Amino acid sequence: MKKRHIALSALALVGIGGATAAYVATPTVHEGSLGEAPELGRAGEYTVGTQEMAFELPERLTFGKLDMATGGTQSVNRTLQVRLYYPATDAAVGAEPIAYSHTMQPPEMEPITLEYSGRAFAELAPLSEGQFPLVIMSHGFNGWNTQFSNLAEHISSRGYVVASIDHADMKLEGASDFIHSFATVLASRSLDQRQVLAQILARAAAEDAGAFALIDAENIGLIGYSMGGYGALATAGGDYDYDAGTFDAVPGDALAPVRAAASSDAGIDALVTFAPWGGQPDNRVWSPDSLAKITAPVLIVSGSEDDVANHKEGVRWIFDQLSGAGRHMLVYRDARHNIVGNAFDFAEGAPFRAIEFMNEPVWRQDRINGINQHFVTAFLDLNLKGDEDMASYLDVPTVNANDGTWDVSFGEQLNGKMAGEEEPDHWRGFQRRWALGLEMHRRAAGE
Repeated sequence: MKKRHIALSALALVGIGGATAAYVATPTVHEGSLGEAPELGRAGEYTVGTQEMAFELPERLTFGKLDMATGGTQSVNRTLQVRLYYPATDAAVGAEPIAYSHTMQPPEMEPITLEYSGRAFAELAPLSEGQFPLVIMSHGFNGWNTQFSNLAEHISSRGYVVASIDHADMKLEGASDFIHSFATVLASRSLDQRQVLAQILARAAAEDAGAFALIDAENIGLIGYSMGGYGALATAGGDYDYDAGTFDAVPGDALAPVRAAASSDAGIDALVTFAPWGGQPDNRVWSPDSLAKITAPVLIVSGSEDDVANHKEGVRWIFDQLSGAGRHMLVYRDARHNIVGNAFDFAEGAPFRAIEFMNEPVWRQDRINGINQHFVTAFLDLNLKGDEDMASYLDVPTVNANDGTWDVSFGEQLNGKMAGEEEPDHWRGFQRRWALGLEMHRRAAGE
């Protein structure tokens, strides 16, 4: 009897013959998206165009290695490359999506070039009408502006204009370069975000041509990863504790513009931070009072074993202190710091240092991407488009996804069905048996 029971259970779960073929052919499997991606992790209705342009940020203060000891600074015009993604007209028949390329230069190693395919079309004409929220994206330390192109393309396909900043972090050659580069990032990340946003909104207000004409300036989102999250929290209103020892390597004059900018409202309406750096006890750059000043809704995404931003004492601390904002925190159990970013194919024999910079030791990167796309879509649609139905994707019935339940009849074939209103005890939008290894924490403003 026991063997028969096991065999029948297996049949009920995986199906046989024609049932298996039906799963492969199910319409829930979208071209370009994995069939396992949750509901909102699948591409939206819009064709996506993309272009890269330079933004000049005038009169920015910078400093050299010697200046970190003397306190000196120099004024320069800082130029950053920003890649735009936007809803576009349909691509011509036979047109090929964009192919991205980026060369990593790990310290004391040969450069490594990553080639990866996108879904957007280069220089495609924007739609001629319509208004779409603007989302700014900001990468982590020594990242680049197409590192999360999959997420940017996905958001844009669902009706957003996305501007992904390349912060041009100083390259690393040794320990002294690391300290210098990191110090410049401490002083520049939030300013970069604020100034790029201001210039984009100015061009939108001037009814500039192209993608700028599509921007709904009343609804602004900001997404930051790691040091991008460090900057984003400040940009959204959480000014730094400048007396924190973390800023000791930054000349005081270089922090003056950051202080001045923090006194103005950047107008962020929705904030997403992936593995935000700066909450851990040994490098804490905020006070509880400063984080409590953030009022925009916040989605934090973190790995439970993050040993860079320190999930247990850093990221969770940030989440707890954001008492002025309604917020959610999605946690990937057993994940470390790389919980966002494209799933790159490394050549055979690629050095582990490069792989470790991009990949997770437990989670597949493509699986993470689909889940991130699902929850970021729900969060932005709720808070920037006012789609109240999206709250049910975020306000999940169980903190631990493993505790969700979904009753099915014996032998029932689900064919990629995703939980909806009829499965109230399962995380909405996830297939049965596939909402695992995740937690979702929620706090209302005032808590």
